[in-house]
Amino acid sequence: MSIEKFREPVEEREVRRPPKVPWGRRVAAFAIDFYTIWLISLFFGNGGLLQLSVFAGGWICLRVFLPANNRGQSLGRWAMDMKVLEERANRIPTLIDLMKREGITGLGAILAVQGLAIGLTNAMILVLLTTPLIVDCVLALGDEDYRQAFHDRIAHTITAQSQRGFSLDLRLKKLVAKIQRSMRQ
Repeated sequence: MSIEKFREPVEEREVRRPPKVPWGRRVAAFAIDFYTIWLISLFFGNGGLLQLSVFAGGWICLRVFLPANNRGQSLGRWAMDMKVLEERANRIPTLIDLMKREGITGLGAILAVQGLAIGLTNAMILVLLTTPLIVDCVLALGDEDYRQAFHDRIAHTITAQSQRGFSLDLRLKKLVAKIQRSMRQ
């Protein structure tokens, strides 16, 4: 008897894709994380090496170690009901994958911080220093299936909606609607 007789065809398991995250929520989650770390790093100077070191350390803590231990959610992703998952397995990425992903994004964020430190006095430098971060994220606009930015493609991750979080965007919409109703009365 040959062994081929006992082999069964291996069926590929259908991987269910989690729901896509709207662009506005992704941008808001990134902005929450970015500005939180940037504001803390401002206490250590404005554009100096110490500030950039504090920013880089804060970025690693908030965007790598926290999601690794908090179901794929950083502060901004938690506030906007999102999480980072491995592309194929739909589980929390490994620490190495998160380091690859956030290393690319963090480098763009550090350049943006440097551009913000220079400020509007030299707008051309500000534009040049924020360009890598913008290009990294704009690549996600062309990916209709998974909405993966460059850093997601390198680390094989996706950003997905989560049931766990603060729902900041929904709470703000309710607050604005309530204010509008009270102004009409």
